[in-house]
Formats: sequence, C-alpha cells, structure tokens
Amino acid sequence: MTGFAFSVQGRVARIVFNRPDAQNLLSSDLLLALRSVASDLATNRDIQVLTVTAEGTECFSTGILTPALRGQLAKDEVLQLIRLANETFDAVEALPQITIAGLNGYVRAGAVELALACDIRIAGDHVRLVSPEAKWGGFPGAGAPVRLPHLVGTARTLELLCTGREIDASEMERYGLVEFVVERDQVHARMDALAETIASNGPLATRGTKRIVRLGEAAGPRAARELSDALRSALEFSQDVDEGIAAAREGRKPKFAGR
Repeated sequence: MTGFAFSVQGRVARIVFNRPDAQNLLSSDLLLALRSVASDLATNRDIQVLTVTAEGTECFSTGILTPALRGQLAKDEVLQLIRLANETFDAVEALPQITIAGLNGYVRAGAVELALACDIRIAGDHVRLVSPEAKWGGFPGAGAPVRLPHLVGTARTLELLCTGREIDASEMERYGLVEFVVERDQVHARMDALAETIASNGPLATRGTKRIVRLGEAAGPRAARELSDALRSALEFSQDVDEGIAAAREGRKPKFAGR
C-alpha cells in the first residue's frame, strides 16, 4: 500500500508507515488507502485491535501539509486534502476496534490529528510533538481543535494550538495526551503487548466499552448510561460471558467467539 504496510496477526491488525525518506507524509494516496483499511475493518468481527506506528525511532509522521507543499497546491486542492484527512481520521475514530498509536518519533501537524483519532497513545521518551499551524497563519483543520480538549482541557488546547509550541514526551504524559511513555526502542514492544492483551479479552466487552465511552463523549452521560444498560443486558446472555466465567473457574485461558 502507499506509504504504509498493513498486516494482520491473530486478532490484531497493524499499520506501519514506511516512507521515512518522505518523513511519512500523509499524502492523499496514503489517506485514501488508510480510509479503505478503516472501511474494511469496520465490518470485520475477527479483528479486535488496530495499531498505528512507523518504522524506526526517528519520525512517526510530519503530517498532511507542509508550507512547501501548500505552495504547490491550489486553494481548492488544499481544502480537498483537508476534507479527505477529516473523513479518514473520522473513520479511524469510529472503528469498533480499539486503536493504539505508537508514537515512535517526531509527530507534527496532521499526524497529531491522526494520533488524536486513536483511542490510546504510547510515546517514546525521545518523542516531540507540535501543532505549528498557527505559525503558518492557520489552525489544524483535521480534528485537533475538536478532539484535543477531551484529553487536555480547553485552556491547554488553546495554549498549544495558538502558540504552536513543541512539547516533549514528559509534557505529553503530564497533560494526558499519551497514556504511556517508554524508552525509545520499546515503543513497538509496549504497543504490541497492550494490543495482544486487549485482543485476548472478550470482543463484546471491549467493543461495547468503546461504544459507551464514545457515546458519553458525544451525547452525554444519560445516553451513555442507556446504551450501557442495553449492552450489559445483552452481554449477560452471551456465550462470551459464560465462557469467560467458566474459564476463570477452571483456571484456563478463555476462547471468546464474539457471541
């Protein structure tokens, strides 16, 4: 695929950006391919986790648009690319699977917005992150002003996006932008271990939890509570719950079927 490798192992799907010579720029071709993957995964009941990372330890991605690239595109082309990025990141966010971003290098501009569309973020202790659009006379157009406040609050969002200030991994963790900071050569291992742990649990449980949490963010606690009650009632009569309890009693690993 254009700009990344896609693979599946067991219940985990993996996207690895593999164009370090282009700083893993999120080109229109890459965004289209990523949107296609998200579309396929949306109806895939066998895969429970998606991880997104890049090769090496230097650069996760420098985003969608650079000042140099903007100078080569017409205004309509710029807007078309931003709309495509929005559609792609929305599709990633809407996935029923748990999504994990392994930030193993520099993260800039649109790449920040892709990371924000994921559910969980892990960063290497060497990683630096920046949304510099204000310094270019604009603002992030692919989701950062919408998603970032849910993680770091309104005031911190305004400070980061309106100054274009670069932050390091320790600040990212302190602000709640990432869940884990690990040594630079441990990002892939930590991400894979977390993915396998989540994927080994009941898919009805993990998917249901994500639906409730996301609805709570979007529609408020009452709607989330109603969905939680409905899903929990159905879950109680599922094969997975019976299997999970039986496995716990028998001291064995459960075999979840998603039913």
